[in-house]
Amino acid sequence: MNRRLSSSTRSHTEDSIFLKPDEDPVWLDEPTRGDKFGDGALKPVVALKSEKGILLPGHRDPKRGTEEVFMHKVYALVVEIHCWAALFILSQLTGYWVFFVVEGNGPLSSIYKALQVIDFYLGFILPCNPIFGMDSVVLMMEVVNTKQHNWIVLGTAGVGVAICVIMVVHMVCKWRYGCGLWSVTTVVRETGDRRQSVSRQPSFTLSEWTDAQEDLLDLDPVPVPQTPLFDLGTDTKMEVDAATLTVTPVGLQERRGSNVSLTLDMCTPGCTEPYGYGAQLSPRDQSAQEYLREGTHTLTPAMLHSRALDDQSLQAEFYETPMNFVDPKEYSYPGLVRKNRYKTILPNTHSRVILQSLDEEDFLSTYINANYLKGYRGEERAYIATQGPTVNTVGDFWRMVWQEGSPIIVMITNLEEKNEKCAEYWPEDTVTHEGIEITVVTVTQEDDYSLRVFTLKCGQEERSLRQYWYTSWPDQKTPDKAPPLLELVQEVERAREEAPATSGPVIVHCSAGIGRTGCFIATSILCKQLRTEGVVDILSTTCQLRLDRGGMIQTSEQYQFVHHVLSLYEKQLSQSTEE
Repeated sequence: MNRRLSSSTRSHTEDSIFLKPDEDPVWLDEPTRGDKFGDGALKPVVALKSEKGILLPGHRDPKRGTEEVFMHKVYALVVEIHCWAALFILSQLTGYWVFFVVEGNGPLSSIYKALQVIDFYLGFILPCNPIFGMDSVVLMMEVVNTKQHNWIVLGTAGVGVAICVIMVVHMVCKWRYGCGLWSVTTVVRETGDRRQSVSRQPSFTLSEWTDAQEDLLDLDPVPVPQTPLFDLGTDTKMEVDAATLTVTPVGLQERRGSNVSLTLDMCTPGCTEPYGYGAQLSPRDQSAQEYLREGTHTLTPAMLHSRALDDQSLQAEFYETPMNFVDPKEYSYPGLVRKNRYKTILPNTHSRVILQSLDEEDFLSTYINANYLKGYRGEERAYIATQGPTVNTVGDFWRMVWQEGSPIIVMITNLEEKNEKCAEYWPEDTVTHEGIEITVVTVTQEDDYSLRVFTLKCGQEERSLRQYWYTSWPDQKTPDKAPPLLELVQEVERAREEAPATSGPVIVHCSAGIGRTGCFIATSILCKQLRTEGVVDILSTTCQLRLDRGGMIQTSEQYQFVHHVLSLYEKQLSQSTEE
């Protein structure tokens, strides 16, 4: 099935916005530094005229725009010339002051004599009488005849000449190319090329697996300072097998991903009811849902290894996959903001976890930012993806753990990473939340994670719970090594098999509950598929996860990392089979 929405059917208000917690929205349509001429010059607006040559309303004459740009550049040059002139005078004044001080004059008299020297120079440029007296010529003769410290005079003159030369070169570059000597090179884009998606360029590369213990990734621990822009306004060509990739790209809004910011999709213009409660989907939303339900790209082991090395194709596939974020209008309940760690990351309505409450009419008492996720082969409620508990939601979290009968919690975040990422919701010894007594039994520290075993008691019933706290995964990045993640996935699988058959879903959370959480759950599902079927469908698994919780696998870097991990896992399976 091939469906694509024409860009002409989308309003400019359908564009996504990128938000950080407690940050005001910044529209992607606003001009950025790269959309300007030089340092701050305005980009001319293209005028549209009718067949009779009449300027249409809302558009400016291109000649007028050109004149504005020209005048702005002239004004900028005049201002900078004054700045350079001030720098020149300051350098000369300082140099001659040092000279006169070395010659034995006092600090104040040296300043006066230095001003006289500057006055002498200005007499050649400006037709005016000397400001600091008529003896400036006599003073200059003394300076010229001085032999002992004349190197100071020569050095001061050299600095002045260098400043003049640099000023001229800078002005020429500024006028001709729109940027100075120290300005970042700007890129002028066409007016129509205005829809961009932002993500940090992945910094890891796939290594050769010569040893099972060899590191998978070679990561640059410092984020790339400049953020590349990926053009999503045009069709992306991917060199893939047409028989295996059955769904083509759809709407722009759903193709947003971000690695330093969280993504929020705005409501479709004209949609007056929240679409999560039976309202009719817009054509764009219908296409996104169809993509997520039917998107597939099955990879054999050979294809998987090749695909893991093709960063460009993986980035294109990631950005073409709808994010399926929730419209905030679906959760317009007073006081709900206190229960969400990030105001832009909300649970999809059809799969959200509903807490049991004595007052079912009280929405806040039944709400938690968590979703049920399907597992391998569509296993219902195999996982729960949730945000890292906040101080206000620790009680709700433990209510969910008890209500769902979860045997395992996987925590993939530190408590703080520049700011708070998760509240410490467990005790050092014993604590009671919402009538549930939580007691720590044992704590085991492994190389890359710690294991806590809890005893939960509510009334006369008592249960055992395991918490795996993985601390080697940086926020919105990928781990430095892949083998520890694979070991954790396999350890969680073994613990799940040992748990009682009546146990509920595995709870996985990071901070927002979409990025690192999505990578872990996808890896767990795909490892089972690779062992059972000998192939993997990472695209289909990602689509299924996003159907249940929007934004799962948050960045293209994380999406590529999943491919790298599965490629490594297939290598390990092949080696064990050969042995």
